[in-house]
Amino acid sequence: MLIFILALIVFFILEITYFKIANHFNIIDKPNLRSSHTQITLRGGGVIFPIALIIGILIYEPTQIYLALGVFSIATVSFLDDILTLNNKLRIGVHLLSVMILLAQIFTNQNIPFSLLFNLASCFLILASIIIIIGIINAYNFMDGINGITFLYSFVALISCLYIQKYLAIPLINENIFYLIIASLIVFGYFNLRKKAKAFAGDVGSIAMALIISFFIGTLILVTNDFKWVLLLGVYGLDAVATIFCRIIRKENIFDAHRSHFYQYLANDKKWSHITISILYAITQMILNIILIYVNNYLFIALIFIALVILYASTRLKLEGKEKLFVKY
Repeated sequence: MLIFILALIVFFILEITYFKIANHFNIIDKPNLRSSHTQITLRGGGVIFPIALIIGILIYEPTQIYLALGVFSIATVSFLDDILTLNNKLRIGVHLLSVMILLAQIFTNQNIPFSLLFNLASCFLILASIIIIIGIINAYNFMDGINGITFLYSFVALISCLYIQKYLAIPLINENIFYLIIASLIVFGYFNLRKKAKAFAGDVGSIAMALIISFFIGTLILVTNDFKWVLLLGVYGLDAVATIFCRIIRKENIFDAHRSHFYQYLANDKKWSHITISILYAITQMILNIILIYVNNYLFIALIFIALVILYASTRLKLEGKEKLFVKY
């Protein structure tokens, strides 16, 4: 508890210091036609997420150095992208490299010889893992424009992973590192979970957090040989996949910037409060996580998720209508 309290104080000071730097160098997020916010807001408030992880690893578990390196790499290029807007090829290249470093850490932790990773089945699983993690990164990055959603959704994910480690006895990482990351998240949430957010996480925060949580989920899947844990981010995943599907139907370029996610529709068209949307997504994911933790009946889990898909799809169709979802204007 003392470590957690000290971490809150340290990260609060770091965050305030960063805000002064961001103000001085004009590191801001200006609203545009694709934004879900209407006021100029500081960008990069999530810079303390990778700092928390890296400090934690250096102090408590240096054997996780690949994880620290992967997060440092992706956080650095993301922070530069927040400031300068980097070349897409460079950014994507670093993302891929960071994800591969992350997977190397997961395999090393489980004492899997790298020679076993070069058969056809392993190559397929690695490729699928890279695609899924890149998808998680992009989903996280898009959602940062809704006040509070990165904080609340990540808090649910991290607390779920910490609970699984403590009470299901599945080792993920040194517990103190969890506390440092959660402390940094709470500090960011203090400034972000507001009607008028003081700061957004920025690419540096949202992408780093996505990679950190991907590490925990990947470790869970490998240790337990159970793919149900990917649903710890099931709500984000459902929204992202459904939105991509709709954009393909509309014959849009899925790599172009857009404002087609359901949460964006609720915020921009229906004028829902950002806080309400964030709480809705976080509570829905929390309920799903509780089911994943306590239920081992895979048929029941599948039925619950199918019910969630049906509820989500029917709600979007009712609120947005077929024309908006499937017709390109």
